[in-house]
Amino acid sequence: MTDLVRYACEEGVARIVLSRPDRANAVDLPTANALGAAVDRAAQPNVRAVVVLGEGRRFCAGGDVAAMAAAPDRSAYVGELAATLDEVFQRLARLSKPVVAGVRGAVAGAGVALMLSCDVIVSAASTKFLLAYADVGLTPDCGVSYLLPRAIGQQRALELALTGRVLTAEEGREWGLVTEVVDDVSVEARTVLLGERLAAGPAHALGETRRLLRSWQMTREQAGREEVRVIAEAMGRAEAKALVEAFVSQGSKGTKRTSQADLPGALPRQSGPGARR
Repeated sequence: MTDLVRYACEEGVARIVLSRPDRANAVDLPTANALGAAVDRAAQPNVRAVVVLGEGRRFCAGGDVAAMAAAPDRSAYVGELAATLDEVFQRLARLSKPVVAGVRGAVAGAGVALMLSCDVIVSAASTKFLLAYADVGLTPDCGVSYLLPRAIGQQRALELALTGRVLTAEEGREWGLVTEVVDDVSVEARTVLLGERLAAGPAHALGETRRLLRSWQMTREQAGREEVRVIAEAMGRAEAKALVEAFVSQGSKGTKRTSQADLPGALPRQSGPGARR
């Protein structure tokens, strides 16, 4: 039996790959547990960035409806699957390192929640996004009702959930659902490149930035206090000291940075035939 979820780590970049291409990488309970084990491995200190992909032509078609239908107690199975995936996605969102998703094909239901638990989302031009819960008489799970309105706004989230609208990749980029859109053949390479660039950056600062920007449960005042605490603590770290010294040194030599791309550790914008902006 092949692995339901493949995991590998090379030079600080962990790869988590859903590996059920014959099922459009739909998630059943064994796959959910395997995904949780992979996320736990990615929490290890040798990992500095995480890449999430789906094997084959599709990222993730959501929960495996066939497995739900075959369960002796469908309600109990669906409840256990939803609870397991919700906990796994929360652990993924709480990782102290940046996570990049590369998506293509169909991204539906729980696949949308998995994608939104990541920080940077690279989409193939042919990708289609849909919720599809109403098609089988079900309701959103795995954090979709929490994450999706925060990504694209309540009215657009309601439109997708209630009407069954299928969103194209370009519409997803315009709505803020994905970070960038590239040609289909470029998705994996671009996703891995971003993972490598993030892994080469200041690990602690990026991890804390990720945590702060995902702190929706905080009040404005709590978020401000936490930012003060974290930035003061970060300034005392060796990686920040070195980057600050390098920044000051370049400034003292008369150099002037004119764009974000000139900053240390900045992610490169894609150029060439694979780029779509």
